[in-house]
Amino acid sequence: MISDTEVLRMVDEDDASSEEEDLCPKALQVPEEVPVATQPPRDPFLQLVSLQKASGCWLLSPELSAALGKTSTELENSKPAAVTQEVWATTLALIWLHGFKTDAKDEWDLLAMKAMLWLRAQKGPCLTECVEAGNALLGCKLQEEALGP
Repeated sequence: MISDTEVLRMVDEDDASSEEEDLCPKALQVPEEVPVATQPPRDPFLQLVSLQKASGCWLLSPELSAALGKTSTELENSKPAAVTQEVWATTLALIWLHGFKTDAKDEWDLLAMKAMLWLRAQKGPCLTECVEAGNALLGCKLQEEALGP
């Protein structure tokens, strides 16, 4: 024979499970494996612009690699040895802008000037080497002088 306490416990358990089901009817329940919606590809130019830091530099990152159309490994392996990651990333961003977005120069000219000021403040003696390596990586023919005074 079942005691009154056991009957109440069974009723409470049934009520709790039915309340959960009522709160989220089967038609509204999300299946265990929901396919993740893929986002449309971002415009590389907008992505590159959004990655510039307030100081004027860019950081070497997977997002920068994607904007430049390269892998992180390609960017890291082609970096000149004596150069910091920030100087390398900033040089690559500037080369890409000059090489692939000349038609939008009015849109990026100021951020490029800010980047060049940042580069010059780093007093890196290897800018020529960076430009040469960046040109080779990105398939451009930019002269260092094009990056500003």
